[in-house]
Amino acid sequence: MQADPATTLVAEELDRAGFDALAPAWDAALEQARRPEPFYRHHFLSAWLDHFAPEERLRVFVAREQGRLVAALPLVEDRPRFYGVKVRRLRAPANVHSNRFDLLLEPGREDALKALWSHLRASAEFDVLEIPDVPEQGAARKLLPLAEAAGLTTGQWESMRSPYVPLEGGWTAVSARLDARFRQNMRRRRRKLEQRGPVELERVEGGRDLERYLEEGFELERAGWKGRESTAIASDPVTRGFYAELARREATRGRLSLYFLRLSGRAVAFQFGLADATTYWLPKTGYDESLAECSPGQLLAEAVLRDCAARGLAEFDFLGPAMSWKSDWTAASRVHDWLYVFGTSPAARWAHRVKFGLAPAVREVLRWKP
Repeated sequence: MQADPATTLVAEELDRAGFDALAPAWDAALEQARRPEPFYRHHFLSAWLDHFAPEERLRVFVAREQGRLVAALPLVEDRPRFYGVKVRRLRAPANVHSNRFDLLLEPGREDALKALWSHLRASAEFDVLEIPDVPEQGAARKLLPLAEAAGLTTGQWESMRSPYVPLEGGWTAVSARLDARFRQNMRRRRRKLEQRGPVELERVEGGRDLERYLEEGFELERAGWKGRESTAIASDPVTRGFYAELARREATRGRLSLYFLRLSGRAVAFQFGLADATTYWLPKTGYDESLAECSPGQLLAEAVLRDCAARGLAEFDFLGPAMSWKSDWTAASRVHDWLYVFGTSPAARWAHRVKFGLAPAVREVLRWKP
C-alpha cells in the first residue's frame, strides 16, 4: 500500500475477495464518473471472472481518497505465449463478450491514476500489459503517456469501429436518415413475412420464464451460421453460462431486454439486449436463416429501434465491429483500440518488436501479394 500524505490518496492492490467487497463502491464510482455502460459494472466483471477466468489470479489496483474509490484497474495475471515466446502478462478481464473495456476513473483525477500506476509499477512485474477494446474517450488511454514517461514502450492498434444509432427526434428522425432504397426494401420484406402469418414483437425483461426465453433465443442463434462456426452462445457451456448469469443479474436490476420477432407465435429473430433509461446495447442477435429472403433480423432491428425511440431512449448501440447489416442503419461509429505497455525484459522487447514491427510488415506484404 502506498499513501500520498499531500493528497490523502492511498493506492493498493486487492485480490478477488477484495474486489467482491468493492461492489457498492465500484458502481457508485461509475456513477460519479458518468460511465453507465453495463460492461464496466461490478456485477458484469464478476460474472465474467466466474466464467472465463475462474482459476486465474486477479490483481485489482485501486486508488482511494479518504476511503472513497476514485480509480481502479482490474487485471488478470497469466503466462501465455506471445508470438511464440512465453511472457508474463497482465490483461484486462475482458474478451469478445465484453464488447468494450475501460479502467474506472473519476473525472479530473489524473492524480489518482498516477498513484495507481505508480503502485502497479512498484508491485507487479510484467512483460506485457494488455487492455482490449478501449473506446476513443476511454480513461485507460491515459496510461500510455504515464508508461512512456517511465521509459516503457507502448503501442495501440484499432480493433473495431462500433456502430450506433442516435435516437434524438424519435423514429421519424431515424427513418429520415435511412437510404430510400433500404426503406423500400424493408417494406417489401415486411409484407413478404406478413404473408406467411401474423408478425409480432415481444420484449422480455425477466420473470419466472426467463430461462425458457433464454433457451429459445440461444437455440435460434445456434441454428444459423454462428452455430456452424461455433461462435453461438449455446456452442460453448462456459459462454452460455455467462450469458444466462448476466441475464439473471441484469433482470434483477431492470436492465434486461430480450426481444423476439415472432411469426405465428414462432421466434424467427432474437436480440439479447441490455438497456437503461438512455441507451440500448445489443451484445447478441440471431435469426431464422430459412427466412433469409424476408430478412427477419433486419425487421427485428427496425422493430427494436422503433420501440427504443418510442420509450424515449437516446441511443441504440450495436456494439461489436462494423458489418454491412449494421451500416444499413447508421454511419455513426466509435473507434476502439487495444492498448499495450511493454516491460523491459528481453521477452518484452521481443513482444513489442513483433507486435508493432514484424507483424504489421508481414500483414502488409501479404496484402499486396499477387
